[in-house]
Amino acid sequence: MHRAGFVNIIGNPNVGKSTLMNAFIGEKLSIITSKAQTTRHRILGIVNGDDFQIILSDTPGIIKPAYELQSSMMDFVKSAFDDADILIYMVEIGEKELKDKAFFEKIESSKVPVLMLLNKIDTSNQAQLESQAALWQQNLPNAEFFPVSALEGFNVKNVLDRIIDLLPESPAYFPKDQLTDKPERFFVNECIREKILIHYKKEIPYAVEVLTEEFFEKEEIIRLRSVIMVERETQKGIIIGHKGSALKRVGVEARKDLEKFFGKQVYLELYVKVNKNWRSNQSQLKRFGYNSM
Repeated sequence: MHRAGFVNIIGNPNVGKSTLMNAFIGEKLSIITSKAQTTRHRILGIVNGDDFQIILSDTPGIIKPAYELQSSMMDFVKSAFDDADILIYMVEIGEKELKDKAFFEKIESSKVPVLMLLNKIDTSNQAQLESQAALWQQNLPNAEFFPVSALEGFNVKNVLDRIIDLLPESPAYFPKDQLTDKPERFFVNECIREKILIHYKKEIPYAVEVLTEEFFEKEEIIRLRSVIMVERETQKGIIIGHKGSALKRVGVEARKDLEKFFGKQVYLELYVKVNKNWRSNQSQLKRFGYNSM
């Protein structure tokens, strides 16, 4: 008997959804930083076994949208409710509620199994853990409760085993050697965007989108040409930095990570362009893969 299904991870920003997915898969598919809204897309990661296939879905953290890009991000979250065979609802120690009541009501009335994960328990003490566990078990009595530390790997295997038990009987949806539904260029873009989230402050990371215009792969080397889009000239200057030093740092760090990811030498050219108000422009958002719902 073969089992397969879609397991969709939802929760507030920064609770550890991407860390959990990467822990399940054993590959760094979702970018992780300490800033909110790091994940913008719905990213599928695939875990394969001889008799099962888990299609995990990392979604953007739930927020109240302030502009068109954020509305599109919340559309990805809505779609995660529609095709889930199992829902993972993730909170971190100290959280009391989901930032959107309507989403919480969807979880409460879910017709599919819900696994409620209380994450970052490595940062808490026993008394806090017990009070948080009691709170969430009262709030979501229909869910199965698991305390975890996605970063430390604590209890992650037990969650994975429970997911396999709950999967419906089904043939595999994807080839067994496939890790994700996203093309290689997507991971190049995300890797560069991760470095920008790490190194730049305030509005800059949120005004940035990355587009890889050239991807040439040879046996020994991959040659990449990527463009960092910003909304204003002033942002362009900040991204480039004094004599290009800030942009160079992003390029060097991204290249090192991409060489690990692809397992071969990478040559990366980075450019910065102004693309005014792209976050509020429907056609630009479509070009960057947001409004394809």
